Amino acid sequence: MTIPTGPGGEPARKVVPPASLLAEAARNPGGSVAEIDQTLISDPNGYIPAEAVRGVWKVDEEGQLTGEFPPNPKYGPVRDDFTRLVSTGHFLDWLGDDPAETFRQSVAEIIDQQVPGATVRWMKITDEPRFLTAGRRAPDDPSSLILTRAALAASFAMGVDSPSGRYELLSGVYSIAVAGLDRGERARSRVWFDLWATLDAAEQQLRDRIAEVASPS
Repeated sequence: MTIPTGPGGEPARKVVPPASLLAEAARNPGGSVAEIDQTLISDPNGYIPAEAVRGVWKVDEEGQLTGEFPPNPKYGPVRDDFTRLVSTGHFLDWLGDDPAETFRQSVAEIIDQQVPGATVRWMKITDEPRFLTAGRRAPDDPSSLILTRAALAASFAMGVDSPSGRYELLSGVYSIAVAGLDRGERARSRVWFDLWATLDAAEQQLRDRIAEVASPS
């Protein structure tokens, strides 16, 4: 294994790969293996945020680590990321002035209700949300549409701290449906928090869920 050198040719601080990566390298000849900070994840087979990756070790054709270790510039505390929610170009005013904050606060309240005292350390939207909207033509301007119903399903991953000190990563789909948007304060809404669900499955339920909110029993 080669030792990296600094700008002047002097030996740089040696970076030693974890022994656990040796077997993984043997299974990936000619590729690379990522070194994960285990303190930032709860399940090595589950969702791994980009910030949890210390860097990537290069592997030679014989399945041996070469010593090359490009560090991950994003490595560090995991941060919120709602980019996929707010950059879609969809009309989101029905979620308030700050859709990302509305989304996060709602999820934090659900987590606290399920496990009193639990808090959301970070949250990320992991795929572009699926939307469903409906409206009616404005009587004085047929080219304009008055929004009456709206719904979305968004897949997420998040880190949760329990009162006992346990740190856990959760994933799933958060859905919200609102009906009566044209009736101001009389609008009705409901949220669904489906752990481990797929985005496709949640999208298929949006039509029924928005109808349920529009016509409560």
